[in-house]
Amino acid sequence: MKKPFLYALVAAVYIVTLVLLINTATSILPSKDNIVMPMAMLSLFVLSVAVMGFLFFYEPLSLFIENKRREAVLFFAKVIGIFACFLLIFVVLVFLI
Repeated sequence: MKKPFLYALVAAVYIVTLVLLINTATSILPSKDNIVMPMAMLSLFVLSVAVMGFLFFYEPLSLFIENKRREAVLFFAKVIGIFACFLLIFVVLVFLI
């Protein structure tokens, strides 16, 4: 149970960090409409997909390839379930703040 929690926690911390950085940058830096911003956002999206793909799929895929299908599904379900709990916390915070 330790590893799925750690993977879900890293995903949540990654999201919080990105949002805080973007929020801080938009309040400090002047707004510019140019071609670079869409490139940066698309690159950030691709990076995020790679990070989340690793956190959510690498371990279950490794287990699946080792013919540990049950463990792979359970691991994946645990990571998704724990991450869903973090999502619930974020939603509750939206209504409290």
